[in-house]
Amino acid sequence: MTRWTIVAASVAMMAAACSSGGSDNKTDSSKGGALSGRGPITLATGKDTSGNLQNLVNTWNQQHPKEQARIIELPEDADAQRQQMVQNAQTKSNAYSVLNLDVVWTAEFAANQWIAQLPKTQFDLTKFLPSATKTGEYRNNLYAAPWKTDSGLLYYRKDLLDKAGITAPPKTWAEMQQDCAKVKGVNCYAGQFEKYEGLTVNFSEAVESAGGVVVGDDGKPNVNTPQAKEGLNFLVNGFKSGMIPKEAISYKEEESRRAFEKGNLLFYRQWPYAYALSNKKGDSKVADKFAVAPLPGLSGPGAPTLGGHNLAISQFAPNKATALDFIKYLTSEQTERANLIASSEAPTLASLYDDPELQKKFPYLTTLKASLQNAKPRPQAVRYNDVTTAIQEAAYSALTGKSTTDQALADLQTKLGQLITP
Repeated sequence: MTRWTIVAASVAMMAAACSSGGSDNKTDSSKGGALSGRGPITLATGKDTSGNLQNLVNTWNQQHPKEQARIIELPEDADAQRQQMVQNAQTKSNAYSVLNLDVVWTAEFAANQWIAQLPKTQFDLTKFLPSATKTGEYRNNLYAAPWKTDSGLLYYRKDLLDKAGITAPPKTWAEMQQDCAKVKGVNCYAGQFEKYEGLTVNFSEAVESAGGVVVGDDGKPNVNTPQAKEGLNFLVNGFKSGMIPKEAISYKEEESRRAFEKGNLLFYRQWPYAYALSNKKGDSKVADKFAVAPLPGLSGPGAPTLGGHNLAISQFAPNKATALDFIKYLTSEQTERANLIASSEAPTLASLYDDPELQKKFPYLTTLKASLQNAKPRPQAVRYNDVTTAIQEAAYSALTGKSTTDQALADLQTKLGQLITP
């Protein structure tokens, strides 16, 4: 029996264990009515770039012939995913049962009562990374179960650094620029700079990595500062100098991944999901030639942005008891382990990061866990879509030279002050 067969068998056993139909599955923790009803369900999710989600659903379906789950694949773009989910909720459609929510959408969906409150007693939250669990809460209640977490990492061509006599990845922006000067024939650095959610992430990381903040611990915007200017200038000057190639202004996750896999980049900022994809021999020119490290910053290691996805139940869906069991199945240790092995997507269960077998297969796990512990959340705002749009417009304006960094940050401070109430 292969190791994958063993993992698949474990997942199957967990799926069977989650089926039941006990009364514990039917009671909400404090309000919102009963999570009742059994039968077919759907999972509304963005494009599955890992290719493994259907395998997990197939395992569930084999064990639940009367409670089949079906994937409804939404667009690859996160903003388009949110738009379709919002439209579905506003019409009170029952088309979606389980929603794969970006971690920054929890407050909006919970405040509008588009998703059902989850009973905390159904999840052992002590086993999850605290940062991941917090993203699924709104007003101290659980509305989305932590499923996949994320933190930005620096992917780099270890083979090219080795040839140049560079023995360690850069810890600061200055060191990264020095390394690029020693390696010829390849672009220095890229991230995700198209005007979409990825730009909010890259802007926030640059600001935080320079010692600034977008929103302070007091919940108030504080982005018009010298530190924030230092961070934004790193990106602006990167485009001006050619350190960041001009075509990167249109990069999202997949565009930047493809550029790296073609051998066009020495360094780039990316989520963990790309690790397995970029190591596929035949598909990637950099397979076995790269490694990952913490993001660099102004004077030391940078401050990555916390990302990830959580699972919520649509308030308008039938068969909520089945939906709850399905979420418990996907967030179980056996399933998260299997998904990590198959896809390299970051799990939310802390124990998996300390597993020696997994660390051997995925050497970056220790680095990723440290990155997750240092990761900074994006603003948790009910009007998050307006907040992120304001950030994107300000950052994009500066990156494309339509405004100075001073003007962009001043305008952003004013706009966020109107949108965010502590």
